[in-house]
Amino acid sequence: MPEPVRVAAPFGDPSPQTCLQVAGEAALLAIIAADEAMTAVCRSRSGSAHLEAAMHAAHQEATEAARHADHAEKYAVDPEMPTSALAYCARQAVHHALLAQVAAGVETTAAGLRAELDRVLTPAELAERESARRKEEAQREAEQQAATGMDRQNREQAASNQYLAQQYVAALGWTTGHLRVMEAAATGRLYWRGGRARLAARHGEWTGGRRISQERTQALLAAKFLTAAQQSDGTRVLTPSPMGHVTLELARLHQDGLHSTDQAAYEARFARVRRRHKRRDDQKAAARRLPPLDPSAQKLYRKTVTIAEQQAHPDQQARIEPGPANPSETGVGSLPAVALPQPAPAPTTTPRAPALAARKPRRALRGARPILVSPLQPTLW
Repeated sequence: MPEPVRVAAPFGDPSPQTCLQVAGEAALLAIIAADEAMTAVCRSRSGSAHLEAAMHAAHQEATEAARHADHAEKYAVDPEMPTSALAYCARQAVHHALLAQVAAGVETTAAGLRAELDRVLTPAELAERESARRKEEAQREAEQQAATGMDRQNREQAASNQYLAQQYVAALGWTTGHLRVMEAAATGRLYWRGGRARLAARHGEWTGGRRISQERTQALLAAKFLTAAQQSDGTRVLTPSPMGHVTLELARLHQDGLHSTDQAAYEARFARVRRRHKRRDDQKAAARRLPPLDPSAQKLYRKTVTIAEQQAHPDQQARIEPGPANPSETGVGSLPAVALPQPAPAPTTTPRAPALAARKPRRALRGARPILVSPLQPTLW
């Protein structure tokens, strides 16, 4: 995980160095005011209650000012704390220092510290602060690259891949044996012949070799983590599918999510498919099958590239965005070209007004009296 970077101060806010300096001076002024109040009580012969109350109030405010100054020093070394936290502590220290001076009855010199915090920075100071911030970020980035060998984008992707592995590997119900079968398939030398799976000694020689678990290979092939390519002699070469490649990388990142035995993996899968309304035999059959990888994990996973690999192959991008689906892969052929509708030609003559449709005569109701219409009276319908 990359180191958290301190949030930069907003425009015009005091710098962390200014906040620390102001908080320390405010705490010192508050302590001096509390000492002055205590000295006034000691010099008083009558022991006035008013002076004792002022001494206690000044001492309490000085304690608060010192506490905020200590918090500012702790926040200054904590990269997760934003710069606004330092400014808040400095302002609180100045506030309590003013209250301590007012309670002690001394000159309120802490007011000048508040003006220092609220002072608007000049363009030269802003430019200097921005230059220091960029220099600090560049130094931190150089340290992270030296430690991880990756730039920031790939470090963030590596952290995202680790999170995906922790979220989805345990749901696969795999054992370390399934991981070994996938690693053998990734070499391109895993083949199926004569009802057995073997790992060839050399690529292209599909004879002999070390035996691989038949049950795990069949389960991975049935779950489409493996694809089979038929050879001319009947040999089937097994290689990881796109989902199998992603699952293999995630399983390598989080091997703690794999089970040590096949029985433990079966029980974990059975616990996931167990339903009360299902028959026992159906639940067992579902538990024997390997579930596919979650589609969201396959979509979000990206292979990370180190800086050395980028320098060796500058034409390759660190992150490959998924392109449009290939018609040959989806099983749908290319769509036929469809002629786009063309606009109608413009009329060459003036269009005639459409003729009014003849109205259908209404049938008179049975038993209704006829209405006389005079020649000067328009018809009602």
